[in-house]
Amino acid sequence: MAARIVAGDVVVVISGKDKGKKGKVMRVMPEDDRVVVEGVNRVKRHSRATPRNPSGGIVEREQPIHASKVMPADPKTGQATRIRFKVLENGNKVRIAVKSGEELPTASE
Repeated sequence: MAARIVAGDVVVVISGKDKGKKGKVMRVMPEDDRVVVEGVNRVKRHSRATPRNPSGGIVEREQPIHASKVMPADPKTGQATRIRFKVLENGNKVRIAVKSGEELPTASE
């Protein structure tokens, strides 16, 4: 099955407290339908001082959000867009942005 959102994509948050924010997908969890987006859904966690982390303190990090709350950003305009799949002559599937018709780059590009 081809994925609509893959790690490395730039996405736009469409609902919730971070609505309108853009960020890069750091991790995708397909079994839970969640994604971790850079700079989105940041929470503060208190960490105890350990030999590995002697200072301890408050650490801010991203938490996963549901995949339905994000949409890939159109490569041409930067706005949120739906995804369409197209099969090429060589049998490969590519992701196409519905709004502009442009191909979304893969994470390796």
